[in-house]
Amino acid sequence: MNQRIPQSIEQSIAVKQAIFNNPGFLDHIQQAAELITESLRGGGKIHFCGNGGSAADAQHLAAELSGRFYFDRPPLNAEALHCNTSYLTAVGNDYGYDLIFSRLLRGTAKAGDVIVGISTSGNSKNILNAFEVAKEMGVKIIAMTGETGGAMKDYADILLNVPSKDTPRIQESHIMLGHIICELVETELFG
Repeated sequence: MNQRIPQSIEQSIAVKQAIFNNPGFLDHIQQAAELITESLRGGGKIHFCGNGGSAADAQHLAAELSGRFYFDRPPLNAEALHCNTSYLTAVGNDYGYDLIFSRLLRGTAKAGDVIVGISTSGNSKNILNAFEVAKEMGVKIIAMTGETGGAMKDYADILLNVPSKDTPRIQESHIMLGHIICELVETELFG
């Protein structure tokens, strides 16, 4: 057997174990779920954004809320900001890729909403621009990043900075964290 297989699994487990062993991090997961729940209860919307694999995670988590997670229940107001390709390519072409999320957020968000930005580096310029707009508009910010938090940590109301510098291990933990948050939100809202 290729030794890379068990090594990769062990590395993934080690990152998740570090999260598990950090009570402060576990509190941040709870706080993120509470922030999202409070927003949805108040008629808010949850906006997700990311690039590449993080865009896939953003879309995945938005679908868990707007569709269903563990059980049938009414849909929740959640959307990934990159899903309209005509918008994405037009704004990217006409205004620049760095503005794709901030421009749409300005048009669709309101105070009391939440934006969840997902970036392994924490330095994605288009997410940072969206966070600046979020601050202006009274939209709460959850940042899901790698170990350092990057520049996104300076904007975040809640920072979920996975204790790793390895992109695949960070992304594996991001989806785990997102699933936990979706479960907590769904259970709190619908029992």
